[in-house]
Amino acid sequence: QVQLVESGGGLVQAGGSLRLSCVVVGSDFSIMSIDWYRQAPGKQREFVATVRRGGTTRYADSVKGRFTISRDNAKNTVYLQMNSLKPEDTAVYYCDAPLVSAWGQGTQVTVSS
Repeated sequence: QVQLVESGGGLVQAGGSLRLSCVVVGSDFSIMSIDWYRQAPGKQREFVATVRRGGTTRYADSVKGRFTISRDNAKNTVYLQMNSLKPEDTAVYYCDAPLVSAWGQGTQVTVSS
């Protein structure tokens, strides 16, 4: 059974940075694309970024230039480096492995103004 475990969330002031991690357990991580999504209170879950198995990345327009997604295949881990955070980035952040239809439990990110 594939498990995704997120970590790294927290409370940060506007303009600050956080790095989220998503560890994938129980499958061949190297062949997977991994996505990050987020869900703010009262809103639908929205796409943030993806990294494909070859390293190609794609971002939502709202985070382009501020967030960077990367992967370390040796550690079965995907990272989301978030810089210049804004209050509107406040949400629960989830990682997702579409190939195996698995989601993590989420990690809370709160950005204060």
